[in-house]
Amino acid sequence: MAQPPVPLKDMKLLDVKLGQLPTWLAMRDFTPGGILGALRRGHDRYYNKYINVKKGGIGGISMVLAGYVLVSYIWSYSHLKHDRHRKYH
Repeated sequence: MAQPPVPLKDMKLLDVKLGQLPTWLAMRDFTPGGILGALRRGHDRYYNKYINVKKGGIGGISMVLAGYVLVSYIWSYSHLKHDRHRKYH
């Protein structure tokens, strides 16, 4: 017995075919409340997968630290690029 197909609105991004992508994006909620809800769900999924576990490791915390390093480098890239061309005497 085959399962009924999942409606496009309820599909995950990785399950959406390329031709269905514009329709799927049009069905998303881009209001501030919808974006805040998506961020909250993402945080909850991350927390429950990497932080709130019985036998945790360093993986979850190291990903947060690596993300922080990457974002801080991107934010300060223009300043670093300017300093790179400065001559030191």
